[in-house]
Amino acid sequence: MLFGKRPAVEWIFAFLGNPGPKYENTRHNAGFMAGAAAEKLLGVKMDRLRHRALTARAVIDGQGVLLMEPQTYMNLSGESVGEAARFYKVPPERVLVFSDEMALPPGSVRIRQSGSAGGHNGLKSIIAHLGTDKFPRIRLGIGEPEHEPVDWVLGRFTGRDAEAMAAACEAAAKAAVCYVSEGPDRAMSKYNKRT
Repeated sequence: MLFGKRPAVEWIFAFLGNPGPKYENTRHNAGFMAGAAAEKLLGVKMDRLRHRALTARAVIDGQGVLLMEPQTYMNLSGESVGEAARFYKVPPERVLVFSDEMALPPGSVRIRQSGSAGGHNGLKSIIAHLGTDKFPRIRLGIGEPEHEPVDWVLGRFTGRDAEAMAAACEAAAKAAVCYVSEGPDRAMSKYNKRT
């Protein structure tokens, strides 16, 4: 049986988090959680190690997409994302980054086409390695810290927050597909929500 040629990578979906069981399902790993929802939605598995990330290839509306979970730890995410963007010659406006956001309540999704790091070290690293903050991002609300920010982001979701986060991750995955197939304005109007 002959298969058609796989399309070239035109987009990167970068899901931010920290690798390893110690960090699994922590608030700071909201990006990885969105990655799991995207795998399910697109029928792929990020299990190939490339560009210091677990990766998978998918096709959305005829366009090749690289899904990646950097394995560099959050603060060095840009090393992995920048390397992949250069390798595939993907411009910053097609590097869609998923990260946690303390300024939004759990379950919230905010899509932006560009912006500052807002104190997020993973985004800071990506800005440094792409040389611009003009890249889209989907930020997932994790809520304001109830105690020390470091302890908060490394804590796990429980109860209603866990349910809200699961729904937000599904919405974020769908929003990314919409962003590629229908454009940023449609994705923002359809999926930007604050709970």
